Formats: sequence, C-alpha cells, structure tokens
Amino acid sequence: MGQWSGGAPHGSGKYLWSDGCMYEGEWRLGKATGRGKFSWPSGSTYEGEFKNGFMDGSGTYTGAAGDTYRGSWSMNLKHGLGSKSYANGDRYDGGWWAGLQDGPGRYAWCDGGMEYEGQWRAGLIHGRGTLVWPNGDRYDGGWKEGCPFGEGAFRWADGSVYVGNWTRDGPTGIVQQKGVYYPSPAAAASMPARDPRDVFARGLPGFISGSSSDDRKHDKICVWESDDDIVDEAEAAWKGVKMTEDGGEGRGMLPLSLAPHIIQRVPPPLPPPEVKRQGEIIAKGHKNYELMLNLQLGIRHAVGKQGPIVLDLKSSAFDPKEKYWTKFPPEGSKYTPPHNSCEFRWKDYCPLVFRTLRKLFKVDAADYMLSLCGNEALRELSSPGSSGSCFYLTNDDRYMIKTMKKSEVKMLLKMLPAYYNHVRAFENTLVRFVIMGNLFCSEYSIHRRFDLKGSSLGRTTDKPQTEIDQYTTLKDLDLNFIFRLKKQWFQEFQRQVDRDCEFLEQEKIMDYSLLVGVHFRNDREKLLAQGSMDFDINNISTHRLSRGRTYQFLAEPNRCPQTKLGANLPARAELTARKSDCKLQLIEEPTGEYYDVILYFGIIDILQDYDISKKLEHTYKSFQYDPTSISPLDPRQHSRRFRDFIYKVFQEDTES
Repeated sequence: MGQWSGGAPHGSGKYLWSDGCMYEGEWRLGKATGRGKFSWPSGSTYEGEFKNGFMDGSGTYTGAAGDTYRGSWSMNLKHGLGSKSYANGDRYDGGWWAGLQDGPGRYAWCDGGMEYEGQWRAGLIHGRGTLVWPNGDRYDGGWKEGCPFGEGAFRWADGSVYVGNWTRDGPTGIVQQKGVYYPSPAAAASMPARDPRDVFARGLPGFISGSSSDDRKHDKICVWESDDDIVDEAEAAWKGVKMTEDGGEGRGMLPLSLAPHIIQRVPPPLPPPEVKRQGEIIAKGHKNYELMLNLQLGIRHAVGKQGPIVLDLKSSAFDPKEKYWTKFPPEGSKYTPPHNSCEFRWKDYCPLVFRTLRKLFKVDAADYMLSLCGNEALRELSSPGSSGSCFYLTNDDRYMIKTMKKSEVKMLLKMLPAYYNHVRAFENTLVRFVIMGNLFCSEYSIHRRFDLKGSSLGRTTDKPQTEIDQYTTLKDLDLNFIFRLKKQWFQEFQRQVDRDCEFLEQEKIMDYSLLVGVHFRNDREKLLAQGSMDFDINNISTHRLSRGRTYQFLAEPNRCPQTKLGANLPARAELTARKSDCKLQLIEEPTGEYYDVILYFGIIDILQDYDISKKLEHTYKSFQYDPTSISPLDPRQHSRRFRDFIYKVFQEDTES
C-alpha cells in the first residue's frame, strides 16, 4: 500500500510479506530507501535508514530477547560506530566492522563490574587495551585474538606492578609470561611475588587451571553476536516478486527489493590505507639495535622501581652526584633480568626528581614503560637540526628519545631545580626536553611543521619544493601563514610564552625555538590549487587512519581530543604572500585567505647555554651579517627577538 512510480513502489508505503515481516517507510524505484521501520514475526524491529533495500546508515535494532543496537549500518551489518546493550545487561560502545566489534571500543560486564577499553578485531579483543577489575586491579597492554599477548603491565590495587611479555602456546592454549614483579610500598615486604594469572583465573570464568600450578589456560575473550532475524542463511535467496499497481504480475517491471531480513553476501569495504610512518624501524641487524635494547632494559629497570612521590623535594634530590650505576650482564643478576644484548652499564640521574616530573605531567609509570619498552621496536628519525643528535620515536608515537652531548647533560642537571619549580608553578608550560612527550602524537595528521626562532640567516629548508612532505621541518623563511587564536587562547598563549621565556632567560638559555605542527581541517584542495601545499592530496589523511578512529570521526565529526594550550588547539591560518618588489622578510603580507586548522606547539632545544664558544660565534658572525638576524644571540636578546617574532606569527583573531 502506498505510492508508485513506473509500476514499482516509490515514495511512502507499507509492504507486508506472507511470513509476517513488514516494512513501512520510504521507497525509491522498488527498493526501501530513506527512513523506515522493519519488523519481524519474532518481535524484533529495526527503525532507521535504508538504502537500496538494505539497512544502511544510522538506525536502531531491537531484538526479541531484549538486546538493542544503536549506531551505523552497512548492507544489513553493523558497520561503523555503535552501542549495543545485551539482553544479559552487558554493554559495548565502539567500532564495528562487517557485523563484529572492530576498532576502539569499551565493553562492560553486568555481573562483577569488569570493564575492557581498547582495540578489537573481528569480535575479539585484539591490540592494545585495558581490562579493569571492580577492586581496582587492571591489565594494560597487548592482546591477540582475545588473549593477553606481547608487552603488558598488570597493576594490583595496592600499587604493585608486574611488567612482562605474554605468550600463548597454540596447540595447548597455555598462557605463559616472562617479566618482573615490582611490589609497592603498601604491599607487605614479606609477601611473595604474585602472579597476575591468578587474578585472571578468579575474575574471568573462561580461565581454568592447567596441568600444573605454574600454567593457566583460558578461552578467548570475545563477544558472540547472534542476530538470527537479520542473518538467516536458510532464507538467503531473492524473493522474485514483480508487482503492478493492481497487485498482479507485471512484465518488464522492476522487481521489488529483497526483504531486509534476507542478506546478500557482499564483501565489506576495504579498510583505508595505512598512513606512511615517519622514521626507520630499528629491527634486528640495524646498527643501533643493541642500543635500543639497552635503552629499553635500562628504562624499564629505572622506572619500575616503586616509591612514594613527594612534591616538596629536598635539595639533595637535585644533586648531580645523586646518580646510580647498574650493571646489566647478559646472564642477568640479582637486580637485572637476563637479556640478548651485550653487557652495559646504566646511569640513572636524579631518579626521584624525574619520577615526580612524570607525575606532574600525568604520565602513568606502566603506560610509560609499555610505550618505551614494549614489544614493538623504536623508530629512528633523521635529525631535523644541526646538533648531530639521534632521535628515536616510540611505536605508539607518544614519546621521543633524543641523545645528548655531555655539555647538554651538564646544562640539564644545572637547570633541573629551576625547571622542576617552573613545572610545578605552570602546568601548561610549553617547555619540553628528553625523554620528550611527542608534540605531534594526536588523532590528526600533521600536514605542515615549522621550527621558528625569529632569525633569518640560514632559516629556510634546503629541500626542493618537490621533496617537501608532511615530515619536512620548515623554518622561519618558509612560513607562509599567520595563526589567529581566539581571544582567550591568545591571552593564555602570551602569558605562558612570557613565563617560559623569562625562565629560560634566567637560566641563561638561548637558541631555543617553537616547534609548530599544523593540521588543515578542510579546504586542502584549495590550498593545493594555490601551491602552498605541494604533496599529493591523496596521501594526506584527515585523521590517523585506523579503522576504529575513522568510524568515530565519521559518526561524530565534531568530536576531537581534549583541547589545551599547545595541543589540539583550533585556530584560523591566514595565508601570506611576498610582494614581488619586496626583499626577503620573515613575515609576509597577509592575503585575507583563511583556513581552519588545529595547532600543536611547544618550545624545544632548551639545553644550549650562552658559553664562551657561543659568544665567539656571535662576534664572528656579527662582522659578516646583521647582528639581529643571526643565531646565536645572548639569552636576553634571543628572548626578546623570539617573542617579537612569535607574537607576529600568532595573533588574536578579532573577527567573529
């Protein structure tokens, strides 16, 4: 019953099948297309969007048993971002792919209050994720096909931590682990080392005892999906119905679309291509492979030491002599595990200070160790500067390791008390140093990056335009934008830059710069046409392209990570251009062309003091060039020039 066109349902209408199924809603040329409602004889219903006879788009499915799914669909399958409440009270919120949980998601069990948040693949917990018990115990780390796998940290509610590597024997299903147990101060000193598998065995019914007390065997942690009304293989056939307005058979008329409860097996769309990753993976055979292993072993050993954190540190904690040597023989020792690298010694400077700094920056010790010392290799980057330092990036992009000269180490230890007090006073400080939080670890790809300090001599990239890509670090003379911030953010930006520069000036630091990353939210095709972005538009991703994150942003385009000063900060970028008759200048003429951007920025390279060598270098260059255009300058002059330049690059957005 309803509207017709050319002998086929078209418009609004209702169709009742002889088996009791019914569809009421919008039609287009004989196929359910638009918004509508489909009901099954069992009592199950779907209400939402249809396309070409399939549940496709946004909609709600309510099963006869009481389960409910709200979210995205593609050709009768849950596909995209969605939430499902199960009949037993469990709940899942997150990504779906071809009918199964896939991508980032959160699952909460109704009985016992356990929760898992992390990655899924094909209905199984797979990737990085966190499983939390009601009493506060938790496992953070890798999973594979529903089982703990790879590097993981188990934390008891009293603060004790077990960090190790998890494996599962294929034929037997026995879960094994190898790692180190770090008891917390709250744990009894006489308490023997605990096994996290015991907690899994008590908390998850799928865990059962193996052949010995040292082994645990468990089933995969997964969620079984059953939508019998939707996927009914017994009826997976076309209903060859041809209709005319009077209900009789017609010749040459379009057949009615197959019923939504009859599924046509169509392969799901392919996942988007992975984004090109920066750096070279340090695999076995790489010249720095042993160095990477030594770094990871040393960091795990140093960070794994538990102890109380007190913000009011004694002066002795900052003493450069406050350092600890540890020998790491390959066969292991009383304090260190056996390893496959050469023997090395590890020196830990002012451990209490750096432990407290991590706390101030809200860095969780277990997460920190997993990022730096996990099962995945580090990536080596080519240095963007002339310092000769080596840079290493963690696999999850969260942290960057930079090697340092002895002079930089001395400078760091000298300024450590002042830096610590500065961080305590101003939690939004833009000043960062080793091990550095990666400024550009975000949900968004960085399309342009600039290293800005306010000098012009030699401050341009040496790459030809055809080789510039999103990983090229451009400099002052390459900048062709003015960034306009909303009034509140601009005022906070000015206050914090002033505070940070005053701190660096007091510590006699010079030659630092502001590292800026720019993500263009849209209008990228327009930018290409104007020649201001020279790399292939097809190789630029709007977001980092994991399947789950793609779902999340497609379903919730306005959803973005937490905005704070220096990270995920929305702004407008005004394009600038050089006048044809104008000589080379730092800030070019604004054009009135604006683009919506998201900015990331921080002050880097803060360990260069104005020593005798820099004074001589400044004097020598001053004979040849304009003294205001060169680096280095003395700390006071550098601070003044840096701020003058940065406040021309970053301005208040006075337009509504």
